[in-house]
Amino acid sequence: MYPNLYFFLKSVFGVEVEVLKLVNTFGLLVAFAFLSAAWALTTELKRRQQAGWLGATTQEIWVGKGAPWSDVVWNAVFGYLIGLKVVGFFLMKEQVLADPQAYLLSGQGSVAAGLLLAAAFGGWRWYQGSKQKMDKPEKRSIRIWPHDRVGDMIILAALFGFGGAKLFHNFENWDELVADPVGALLSFSGLTFYGGLICAGAAIIWYARKHRINLWHLVDSFGPALMLAYAVGRIGCQVAGDGDWGIANSAYVADTQGKAVLATPQQWNDSATVHLNFFKRAQHGVKEVDSTADILHASFKAPAFLPTWMVAYTYPNNVLSEGIGMPDCQGQWCNRLPVPVFPTPFYETIMGLILFGVLWFLRRRLQAPGLLFGVYLVFNGLERFLIEKIRINTTYDLGGFHPSQAELISLALMLLGGLLIWQRRGKQPIQVAKTA
Repeated sequence: MYPNLYFFLKSVFGVEVEVLKLVNTFGLLVAFAFLSAAWALTTELKRRQQAGWLGATTQEIWVGKGAPWSDVVWNAVFGYLIGLKVVGFFLMKEQVLADPQAYLLSGQGSVAAGLLLAAAFGGWRWYQGSKQKMDKPEKRSIRIWPHDRVGDMIILAALFGFGGAKLFHNFENWDELVADPVGALLSFSGLTFYGGLICAGAAIIWYARKHRINLWHLVDSFGPALMLAYAVGRIGCQVAGDGDWGIANSAYVADTQGKAVLATPQQWNDSATVHLNFFKRAQHGVKEVDSTADILHASFKAPAFLPTWMVAYTYPNNVLSEGIGMPDCQGQWCNRLPVPVFPTPFYETIMGLILFGVLWFLRRRLQAPGLLFGVYLVFNGLERFLIEKIRINTTYDLGGFHPSQAELISLALMLLGGLLIWQRRGKQPIQVAKTA
């Protein structure tokens, strides 16, 4: 596992660049997920604009007034954070390396360097704007197409998506929130995808109505983009080991180096008995563990053509520091799981990429507005419902049934997607305009 870029470069290339311990691998992959979504969304919006299904809106702007003060302030804030944290890293190196995440989330750093870079960044933006000033500023009307607003929509989706993901995760894991409110709310791990999807979706709908963007064509364009972003984001879960792994694979046990090796049922039972406390923590709030008979697990041996880690993995150096200590490893993130588990984030990446490919293929063939998004909802719900069968999540008691939060939402999404497909079938897109 690679909790940050330092671990990745050291493991793959043997290069040690300590400042890269500040670059969280999961966060970096989430950024790539949003960038990939922006590419897919922009491409599809442009295609629909060229087809004449999406029109532009007119907006009046001032030209020649110089840089808006909001731009100057945001540049100054960005410069302050760079100076505070990056320069602070070199001044407080030993303290930062002991716990990089705590440093990033704290107010510690070089305040002087932060103020200096804030003045430099803000001053540069003001200077660039002053060069464009006119004696008589003019008010001009410009046309803005939906694809011109992708940057705003991605930022909005990121803010509300992250907030919603944390909110839903903490609702699902209330005991963790009560035990450590600050840690639960500010940690980089612990995100519920559907919480992010729901909150980000509400924000995008509001934005679309505000700027008069056709909602059906917008959500159709978002479908493939969301699926691609999900697949890329799950790469971050896998390589960082953020706790989204599945149930134990009882066909294997871990050797002294943490590698999964085939085992008999008795060997697995012996290993599970030794590490019973691990399962008690893992299944807390899901199912009480008093003996190995209470452990959630499944037995599956990897086919000869697949590497073992694809079905049984111990997540060494995981960012949660979950499990047992690793020999010859010092410092933070030196734990691995005591038993091999199913690497469910890897499976979701594969399924997500396949479903993105299908949606990308169907986007030119399903022209009824809203139909493609209905297919996305069905695909999304089905994928998550299936993967939940080998994951551990908090469940609810509903008349003898014990579904997880994700299973309930995925069923609702499949139902909503099916209704949307039935309701939107046969609809024809309305010609609005052609891009110039």
